[in-house]
Amino acid sequence: MTPRVFSLDQCADQYVIALAPRSSIVGVSPRVGDADSYLRARAAGLPRRRATAESVLAALPDLVVRYWGGDARLDAVLAKRRVKVVRIEEAEGFDGVRANLRRVATALGQAPRGEALIARLDAQLKAGRGTWGGRSGFYLTPGGFTAGKGTLIDAMLAGAGLTGAAAPGYAAAPTEKLVLNPPDRMVLGFFDGPAARSAAWGPGRQSVLRKLAAGRTAASLPGSILGCPAWFIGDGVEALAQRAPR
Repeated sequence: MTPRVFSLDQCADQYVIALAPRSSIVGVSPRVGDADSYLRARAAGLPRRRATAESVLAALPDLVVRYWGGDARLDAVLAKRRVKVVRIEEAEGFDGVRANLRRVATALGQAPRGEALIARLDAQLKAGRGTWGGRSGFYLTPGGFTAGKGTLIDAMLAGAGLTGAAAPGYAAAPTEKLVLNPPDRMVLGFFDGPAARSAAWGPGRQSVLRKLAAGRTAASLPGSILGCPAWFIGDGVEALAQRAPR
């Protein structure tokens, strides 16, 4: 029997919508229909609920899926009511994404659906492998931040054959270093959403970075594929691969 499932946040929404039978979904987050929600087109008609203890318990779930959502006391309340919680973990690479898919799919009794999404991701990685030939790539957000080794973004660049030019982890883009040693290509992320407008003051909007990006942009990737450690990071690999020189 498929458990009644409630997803607490936008990232969890994607996993639940993709893996669970629709009839078993008793709650999704209020942000499930936003522009940066990957499966927003499939969210119509699903019950949207706040991630509070009261709202969750009222939906009578057997299983709760979460990435970051929920108030501070929710874990203890759910444990007391014997509601199982499955967490989506941060992923530094594609193995972490595969593990997330298998964990959530198994909890839902939908292992074949999880394996199908893994197969989709693996096919994208196979098609994208080495397409950029090791050229250097630098990831940039509207606020002027970047991502280097140890991040899923860096794994995405590598998946398309780009060598990440940023320092490990997440940090502000080093403008002077970029000017002195510009990367072969820039990869833009989240420039399609409100972050691009609200961060007009940030270094990502400085003229020097705009000029660098204008002549070197390999792709501008939507926030809907970047904000969650999920299988659709493969769409980013695919988009980059399609823009590689032939």
